[in-house]
Amino acid sequence: MPTIRFIEFDGTVREVNARIGTSFLSAAKKGGIDIEGACAGSLACATCHLIVDYEWYARLPPAAAPEKVLLDVAFDMTATSRLGCQLRLTKDLDGCVVRVADKNRDLALSPLSTAA
Repeated sequence: MPTIRFIEFDGTVREVNARIGTSFLSAAKKGGIDIEGACAGSLACATCHLIVDYEWYARLPPAAAPEKVLLDVAFDMTATSRLGCQLRLTKDLDGCVVRVADKNRDLALSPLSTAA
């Protein structure tokens, strides 16, 4: 099975094996990567924001218009940002390196601090 290399917030690198056709979001969740994916891959948020290593970015299919719209509002967007729910693993992406964006949380779902 092909492998995706995820770099987490703290710099930890985790390799996750997944079947061809699996979304990067699903692979991350299955591999225990700390990524939210609040809309469960329905293309309604940007909480599965990944930053693809430059070496790998050119190998990806271009982002469709709905993904581009969501990336425009993603925190810390870069030139190689993509949504994990929209990326599918292929043989050509075996070993792909992606960084989980630091601020990919749905604040509406986060507990609010009530400290006085």
